[in-house]
Parts: sequence; structure tokens; C-alpha cells
Amino acid sequence: MGEQIFVSPEWVASNQDSVQIVDVRDTWEFEGIGHIPNAVNVPFDSFRDSAGKGMLPDPAEWQSLIREAGIDQDTAIVAYDDMHGVFAARFLVTAEILGHSRSQLHLLNGDYSRWNIHHQTTTAVSNTQESSYQLSNQDSSLIVDHETVANAIDDPSVTILDTRDDEEYVAGHIPGAVNIDWRVVIDEKTRGIKHTSDIRSIFADHGISSDTEVVLYCNTARRISHTYLILRELGFTHLGFYEGSLTDWKERNAPIETEI
Repeated sequence: MGEQIFVSPEWVASNQDSVQIVDVRDTWEFEGIGHIPNAVNVPFDSFRDSAGKGMLPDPAEWQSLIREAGIDQDTAIVAYDDMHGVFAARFLVTAEILGHSRSQLHLLNGDYSRWNIHHQTTTAVSNTQESSYQLSNQDSSLIVDHETVANAIDDPSVTILDTRDDEEYVAGHIPGAVNIDWRVVIDEKTRGIKHTSDIRSIFADHGISSDTEVVLYCNTARRISHTYLILRELGFTHLGFYEGSLTDWKERNAPIETEI
């Protein structure tokens, strides 16, 4: 078993005084629909890169954003959204790469709708005191480039994992890639992830175990981010994240397989 990344609503309720809760929904949802008490709002669109390609933001812009949210360098963070955690996952991966201790990064297992069933919410927005957050220990080693993915195609020790849906995969994918839609790990009744043993079986059925080296790709970084956190929760340690997306792959005139 890996790290404790996915935490239950009950865990969050019991630890509200020792964690910073981050809501990545749009501001109108945060203020109008309601949010978890003491949460700060860092909308998803605010930490996409300034070029609008959905990749990592400029580090200086990220630092400013986190300061405005009042988050401290040594603060444990629990992020959430209202879409099974897929947008919140991207916030956590961004924080990890840009230097926040990954042992301090958690995802609400479920989302706002799950929290709202049994726990208090509020529309009150508290004044947030700006922090002095400083970026440090940035580590981009998780991000792999086009050449690394190209080399993985012919490397039997590496599994290229496509996290898009079946139709997207069939229409075109990186040669040899295995397809596991990120949503297959979601329990629609609880809105959280399925039991660990069930998720492990899903990956095992595709020949992927915790000692497998995996390179992830998609067309949206948030979907890769969610699967990346799932794999870490399962104890995977050899993980690569192709930030370029399938669109970038095609633009380089790289090979594509189809199943049509």
C-alpha cells in the first residue's frame, strides 16, 4: 500500500483545525452554492498556465496564487471539487511538482456533493490573510518529454497508460498504449473511489502492478493527475507524466495507432 492521499469526509471533519481545505470550483459555486467551512477558493482556471494550454502554471504566478489563498509552506492540504476529485487532483499534482511536500497533499475521497450529504456547509467567505509562501524544492522529474514516451513504445519494461475514454482511445492512441478510463475507479454511489482491492484488480487485469513502470498521458492534465494519485495510493513509485498530451504528440508527426 502507498501513501494516504485519498481521505474520507469523516477524516476531513476530524482534522479541520490542522489542514487547509482548498476548493477548486468556480468562485460562483464556492460563494453561491456553498463550500466546506474554512475552505479557501483557488478556482481551477486560475492555476492553468497563462498560455491556456492546460499545462503547469508559471512558478511565480503559482506562488502568488498560493500566497493569496493564505496557504503556508508546511501546511497539510485537502483539495476538493464537485467532479469526483479530478480537478482537485490537478491542483495537488501542481503543488507537488512546484515544491509542496507531497506527504502533505490529500484529496477528499468523493467531492462536495458527497460531503454535503452528512456534513455542514456554508456560504460565508472568510477574510484570508496572505501568507509568505516560498517556492522551494521544485522537482519536474515526474514530467517526461516526447523522446521518453517514444522510447517507451519499444520498451517492454514500461507501460504507456492512456487515461481517456474508450472512444477517444479507439480513434487514435500512442502505439502500444494500454487504455484505462480514469472514471473506472469511481464508485458512482459514493462519488469516491472504489475499494483498494477492486482498483488494484482493474490495473492487474491490464497487466499493471505496483512494480510496473508507468508513463501516463491523456488530452487533459486533470485526468492524468487523478490516475497518478490513484497509482501512488496503490504504492506505485515508477511513474512518468507526459504533460504534452496526445495533441502535442500528433503535432510532432509521431506515430498513432487506431482501432477503427
